Amino acid sequence: MGLKEYLMKCVPFAAMAMVECMDVGLTTLGKAAISKGMNYHIFIVYSNALASLILLPSLFFLNRAHSPPLSFSILCKFFLLSLIGITTMQNCAMTGISYSSPTLGSAMNNLIPAFTFVLAAIFRIEKIDIRSSKSQIRMLGTVVSISGALIVTLYKGASIGGSPFHENVSQPFLMAQTDNWVIGGLFLATAYISLALWNIAQAVVLRGYPSQLTIVAFSSLFGAIQSTILSLIVVKDPNAWIISPDIELISIVYGGICGYVVSYLVMTWCIDKKGPIFVAMFKPLKIGIAAFMGAAFLGDTLHIGSVIGSIVIVIGFYTVLWAQSKEQNDNSQKVYTQPSSPSRRSPLLESHIRDEANVLA
Repeated sequence: MGLKEYLMKCVPFAAMAMVECMDVGLTTLGKAAISKGMNYHIFIVYSNALASLILLPSLFFLNRAHSPPLSFSILCKFFLLSLIGITTMQNCAMTGISYSSPTLGSAMNNLIPAFTFVLAAIFRIEKIDIRSSKSQIRMLGTVVSISGALIVTLYKGASIGGSPFHENVSQPFLMAQTDNWVIGGLFLATAYISLALWNIAQAVVLRGYPSQLTIVAFSSLFGAIQSTILSLIVVKDPNAWIISPDIELISIVYGGICGYVVSYLVMTWCIDKKGPIFVAMFKPLKIGIAAFMGAAFLGDTLHIGSVIGSIVIVIGFYTVLWAQSKEQNDNSQKVYTQPSSPSRRSPLLESHIRDEANVLA
């Protein structure tokens, strides 16, 4: 394998690692802006609107000649993708973070591989043989991951250290308005089930409409519209729509560009190239980054429950990955060891045809 081929194989891994780092930044900035007073529903509306303003002109100038024609059914699929992966996921995620912390959000985020695996099995994207030991290990790993998430959600335990900047920052900036980890965990679980479902649905839509930029552009547009309708219903204070030119504006610009445009384009591309399970497998990277950023800059206190639960989640998740890789290797060996394949029979068939032709001649 040449250097160019090796680097190309590494691109999806590096891209998804970058997405997870940007996602932690989005979670942390969003938490800071919400703690300062910005309404998270408004934050989602403005971020998706900014993403739409960036993506739709890019779609017209860059991808117009290469996009398949749009139809009403395709637009309906984009609408549902947006409802699942943007409106439901983002609003529930930000609601959960406002009740808890970015650390809990990233810990619960580790459940996405388990949710994606279960949904992929339900929709028969992943095949499960209950009699196979490797499939049993995969299911056990899924249960372990869910158990770890429950530990993080329901058990805090003693605190571990504190923030070195905690004394120098005002309390309203540091803490959420409501510190209820159980409610936050339930909202976060709903959000990440929605994201897992989005991973699966995105893979299905890409099979019929292989234009990644078009999908993300219209999803952002529909997400902005859906979130606006939700915000008009939920948010009663008209002053909440006014954004101050400080951390609130910074978080919206970052969310629109890095959190939505770049992240959703990269995830869609990786789903198209590698599948939904590949995208989900990177979620455990967030816990370490978020724990550091939350403790260092937001004053979040790390708890024993978060550490133990996160370790359990990661163990269960990588157990699933190990069993999955073994199953793929076994399937590859079965393909290569088939006793008779069309390619092997073709020379014999051609020889037989030539012999018959010689006899007839």
